[in-house]
Amino acid sequence: MPTKIEKDSVTGTQTTGHEWDGIKELNTPLPTWWIYVFYATIIWSVGYVIVYPAIPWFTGHTTGVFGYTARGDVAKQIAAARAAQGEWRAKIEQASLEDIAKDPELQAFALAGGKTAFADNCAPCHGTGGAGGKGYPNLNDDDWLWGGSLKQIYATLQYGVRADHAETRQSDMPRFGVDGMLNREQVNDVAEFVLSLSGKSTDAAAVKRGQPLYVENCVPCHGEKGEGNRELGAPKLNDHIWLYGGDKASVAQSVHAARRGVMPAWSGRLDDVTLKQLAIYVHSLGGGQ
Repeated sequence: MPTKIEKDSVTGTQTTGHEWDGIKELNTPLPTWWIYVFYATIIWSVGYVIVYPAIPWFTGHTTGVFGYTARGDVAKQIAAARAAQGEWRAKIEQASLEDIAKDPELQAFALAGGKTAFADNCAPCHGTGGAGGKGYPNLNDDDWLWGGSLKQIYATLQYGVRADHAETRQSDMPRFGVDGMLNREQVNDVAEFVLSLSGKSTDAAAVKRGQPLYVENCVPCHGEKGEGNRELGAPKLNDHIWLYGGDKASVAQSVHAARRGVMPAWSGRLDDVTLKQLAIYVHSLGGGQ
């Protein structure tokens, strides 16, 4: 309850006039040094508002006397870097992919730029080293759905796969099970035959039943021996490289419902110089042809 303000007999400090159960609250003043620091921060903040961008406004914000922003500083650094690279970028823009690959200095510049662009745009799906993952192709091997030459890689980067570009790579495997073209038993038999092409089958009877079904439905794209067709984006079935898994269940699911993965078209998102650098870099990962 409030009481009168008085001086505490023990500490010599005035009370606030508040008391709880016989305990009186002391009105201890802040240390002088703390008060001076507090005033200094107020003065500093006023100076900061004057010098740097600080106060939001209807159409933006105050720019400050210095007009400095971290964003603006980064923009200047990027512009300076582009200016320094301008000569090399101009050479890449004018050169063919083959000419870039033959020029050691130009190739080195393209590889450096391609590596950076790959980390920014491609690594989330293909991994930082291009090793890929389930549903995302490994770019280090020599198994290419659409071809691994410089021009073929460049075209895939430009147009994507099943993307929204007019010239996108397009390969639509039928959904044999979902659309009722094959029943569940037939799907399993075809899957068993597909496994036999790479020596992984464990059911000879199913292989025998699946062979005529494979010939009737799969040979036009994948070939009689599962050799694939890069013009159609049809993968090889006779090696041990599987995009969605090489076990019986995964192969059967591919036959039953197809997969139809999508890669974005980078033309329009990235400039042509960057696309060329990416093609050079991806080609260098180990599986380029």
